[in-house]
Amino acid sequence: MTEASLALLPDVGSPFVAGTRFDLASVGYTGAEYAFTGSAKAYARTGGTTTVVDRADFTTRLLVYRPVDDGAFNGTVWVEWLNVSGGLDAAPDWIFVHRELMRRGAAWVAVSAQSIGAMGGRSIFGLDSPGLVGTNPARYGALRHPGDRFSYDIFTQASAAVRRTSGSILDGLSVERVMAIGESQSAFRLTTYVNDIDPLATVHDGFLVHARGSGGAALDDDGSPTAAARAEPVAFRRDLRVPVLCVESETDLMNLGYLGARQDDGDSFALWEIAGTAHADMYTLVAGPIDNGQLPMGKLARAWVPVTEIYGMGLDRPVNAGPQHYVMNAAVAQLERWVRDGPRPASSPRLHVRDGGFVTDDHGNAEGGIRTPHVDVPTAILSGLGNSGHPIAYLAGTTAPFDAEKLGSLYRSKEDYLEQFTAATEAAVTSGFILSDDAAEIDAIAAINSPL
Repeated sequence: MTEASLALLPDVGSPFVAGTRFDLASVGYTGAEYAFTGSAKAYARTGGTTTVVDRADFTTRLLVYRPVDDGAFNGTVWVEWLNVSGGLDAAPDWIFVHRELMRRGAAWVAVSAQSIGAMGGRSIFGLDSPGLVGTNPARYGALRHPGDRFSYDIFTQASAAVRRTSGSILDGLSVERVMAIGESQSAFRLTTYVNDIDPLATVHDGFLVHARGSGGAALDDDGSPTAAARAEPVAFRRDLRVPVLCVESETDLMNLGYLGARQDDGDSFALWEIAGTAHADMYTLVAGPIDNGQLPMGKLARAWVPVTEIYGMGLDRPVNAGPQHYVMNAAVAQLERWVRDGPRPASSPRLHVRDGGFVTDDHGNAEGGIRTPHVDVPTAILSGLGNSGHPIAYLAGTTAPFDAEKLGSLYRSKEDYLEQFTAATEAAVTSGFILSDDAAEIDAIAAINSPL
């Protein structure tokens, strides 16, 4: 079969993706966008075996970010399955972990793997979307997507093209590792990909599956964007070909139902559950898009302050301001080290659950899970649950600040609070769930945003 081909998209307007908003050149990176054309397979499960049942031509979009300096490239390309829950292509994991990818010199490739992102349609929230084609017809009008049952092979072929590098701005780089990453609806897809497609495709060196629910996406979709949410719980296969790290927030366990698919760690599988975190938090929605690693600390700290309105979306309670971004940075670093034949990731305690709900400590924060200074030296209850208002609220979690009396009972002074907070940060670094590169920033933001 002829390999899929790449061609630069027309220089009309700018690449569209809901991601970061800073200038890549300011951080030593460059980007380019390509039409990606080929013929894709569709699959079905037949008698316990995954088989090819159809083929169709496609033209979709790849977006590529890489270091300007060839010598700064670390040999790793992260391929993100773009998220289409909102009806348009979004890059939530690029938002979460771009700081870690850039400081290590990794490249990032975004794949418009699903039909709605390219062609438009009805989103999981019931909103009609124009897709890339409708957003900028002059730039994207040549895109043609045959449907989501072809998405798995489109993702495979995109990752295979990354390994070839020719015809893109990765040309000439020595690619040593190709890592798959995806969040939320994309994680449902990657769950199915890991279980059914990866044994056939053998393209990726590792998977970071972030914020999945209980089920996987269907191989042969029924056309409903909510199909994966209705699927029966499914675990990752035990005979994984390459390392898989699954990272879950409180929201993911309860509101998305991952609790029903929770499984023990295995030879090639690790599960991280993070206390005090939400599916879509203040970093995802506000701080991350502007965080180029060069902001004045005061501006970055202000972007972490919980709000009740996001891009015109009103919520009844302040959005979760938990530490998921920093733990995700550690997840990226530890998975890459594992793939390089290094030690497996740190073992995460499970969040404590009783009678279908989280067990909380005396301050109202969840017990168990990955511990950070934000929950062990708290100034608020950080939860992945309990918001309402806009439909996005069930993903946004909550921040409930302690009152002055509560704060006074916990800390003698601001200095006492910061001393305890810094010690807890050091403990989280030692545990492997926070990177030493992030520790000073975490402590500085705590000092600026301290309510004491």
